[in-house]
Amino acid sequence: MSNKLRAIVKQVEPMCSGFLRVNRYVIDVERHDGGWRTSTWEVMERANAVAVLGHDPVRDEVVLVNEFRPGALVSGDYPFTDNLPAGVIEDGESAIDAAVREMKEETGLELRNPRVVHPGAYVSSGGTSEKITLVAGDVDTSRAGGTHGNPSEGEDILVVVVPAEEFIRRVRHGDITDLKTLVAGYWLAEQRTKRKR
Repeated sequence: MSNKLRAIVKQVEPMCSGFLRVNRYVIDVERHDGGWRTSTWEVMERANAVAVLGHDPVRDEVVLVNEFRPGALVSGDYPFTDNLPAGVIEDGESAIDAAVREMKEETGLELRNPRVVHPGAYVSSGGTSEKITLVAGDVDTSRAGGTHGNPSEGEDILVVVVPAEEFIRRVRHGDITDLKTLVAGYWLAEQRTKRKR
């Protein structure tokens, strides 16, 4: 396609402002077949986030965190799920700095050699503005365990250490239901032979 289609925000109406912010947008949208349409959408707006794949290349293990996820509960699924450590990228903070902070906060582990695997993908661009950057780095899983989290945020996070082979198997068999964790699992499946020491 040579010409980019246009979309113009005509009106914004705040609907909810709390942990999540929801606005109703009236938007004029150019059509693929010509002309325009006016549409109304509710969009959840929140800061961008980082998800962290901590892999121990010596022990070939991955660090996940298990915590209560309200979205899973209201969908009728078991709400305590194994996911990557993750959190909001604060204003003025790089994705790498946020990844190091979140790994320490949620697992107690130091993240070494962090690198951006993906600069940011939308969680669900039809309904939210949030993008998640995926960062991978090395951890020492021999030091992993216990419960962690930011008490001021009410976090109660259990550290889960999984052999990389088992993590990849869980990803491929649909046992991992968190999208950022799923993507990281497929990335690790491709990169693992290069990373093992």
